[in-house]
Amino acid sequence: MALSFRRLNRISYRRLAALCPLQYNNIQVKLTESPGEKPKDTSRVVFGSVFTDHMLEIDWTVEKGWESPLISPYHDFPMSPATSALHYGIECFEGMKAYRGVDGKVRLFRPMENMQRMFNSGQRLCLPAFDKEEFLKCIKRLVHIDADWVPKEPDCSLYIRPTFIGYQPSLGVGPSKRALLYCILSPVGPYFKDGGFKPVSLLADPRYVRSWPGGMGDCKAGGNYGATVLTQVEAERRGCQQVLWLYGDDYKLTEVGTMNMFIYMKNEQGVNELVTPPLDGLILPGVTRKSIVELAQKWENIQVSERSITMQEVVKALEEGRLMEMFGAGTACVVCPVDRILYNEKNYHIPTMDNGAPIAKRAHKELTSIQWGETPHEWSVPVSD
Repeated sequence: MALSFRRLNRISYRRLAALCPLQYNNIQVKLTESPGEKPKDTSRVVFGSVFTDHMLEIDWTVEKGWESPLISPYHDFPMSPATSALHYGIECFEGMKAYRGVDGKVRLFRPMENMQRMFNSGQRLCLPAFDKEEFLKCIKRLVHIDADWVPKEPDCSLYIRPTFIGYQPSLGVGPSKRALLYCILSPVGPYFKDGGFKPVSLLADPRYVRSWPGGMGDCKAGGNYGATVLTQVEAERRGCQQVLWLYGDDYKLTEVGTMNMFIYMKNEQGVNELVTPPLDGLILPGVTRKSIVELAQKWENIQVSERSITMQEVVKALEEGRLMEMFGAGTACVVCPVDRILYNEKNYHIPTMDNGAPIAKRAHKELTSIQWGETPHEWSVPVSD
C-alpha cells in the first residue's frame, strides 16, 4: 500500500529501507551474449570512455523498499525528462578501483570506506539507507564477472563507479520516492600518461569557492564537481593545470582539484610537520587521505597534523625556506606533487621535486605496494577467495 507524502515525512529513510532491505542473496544475473572488445593498450584509453560488459542496478521505491539486485549487460536507462536527479542534482557517486596484483589476484582497496562515504552522501540528499556490506557484495560480484577487463598492464586498473540517484519522475522539490543504486566499470590507464611522477601547477584564486560551512563539501555529490568546471577552465587559461581551493577571509587551503591536500614543512617550532586540512565539512573525507595519515603516523621524525593552514602561512614558510613539499592525494593519481602556485598574480615555486619529493614518493610507494598486493595488508580486499 502506498504511503502518503505526509506519512513519508514522519518515517526515517533508515526505517523505509527496512521495508525490504537490500540483500545480495536476491541477486539476479543476466550475462551478455555479445562481449565487447577489450582495450589492446589500456594505458592509451581516455579516462571513463570505455566500459565493461555488465552493470549493476538496484531499484528502490517508497512503497516496497529495495528490489532484487540485477547484473545485466551494459545499457542505457529509460529515464523520464522529469527525473529528479536531472533537475535538482539528487545524485552522488563513488570512485574506487580494482587492481590486478602481482600474483594475478584482483583486489579492492579499503572498499568499506567508500561504502560508508556513499551512505553518508545519500543521507545528505535524503536518499534511502542501504546495507553497505550487502551493496559491496553486489559490487564484488560485478567485478568478478567482468574480471577479464581488469588490466594486466603496469599501473592500469579497473575504475569502479557506484552511483546513487533520485529517480522520481516529478518536478516537485523534495525527497525522491524512487531511487536507483547502480554501478559501472571502466578500464583506465595511469594518471600520468607518459609515466613517471610529474608535478602540477595550481591556480589559487580566492574569488572561487568550492564549499562552505553547512554545505555539501564533505559529500561526493555530482553538483560539487559540475560547479568546478568553469574554474578549472580558468586555471588552464592562466597556465595552470589544477585549482587550489581556498576559503574564508584568511584563505584557508581546502582541496586541490578533486584531491585532498598535503603540505610537508618545518614548522615555526622546528618540527617536521605533515599537514592536511581537517575534516571540518569543507573537504571530502578521502580514502587516500585517510590512508596516508594513518601510514605517516607510524613514520619516525614526522608530526602528522590535521589542521587548518592558510595561504599566508604557506607563503611565509616558503619565504623562510621551511616548506619542503606539497602534494595532492586521491584515487585517480594516488599522489600528485605540486611545484607551482599562481596566487595574487604571483608565481610561487614549491620545492617539492628539488630534492626528489621523498615524502610524496614514500606515501605513493607504500600505498601502491598495498593496492597491487606486493605488501599483504588488511586494506587490500580480494574480490573472490
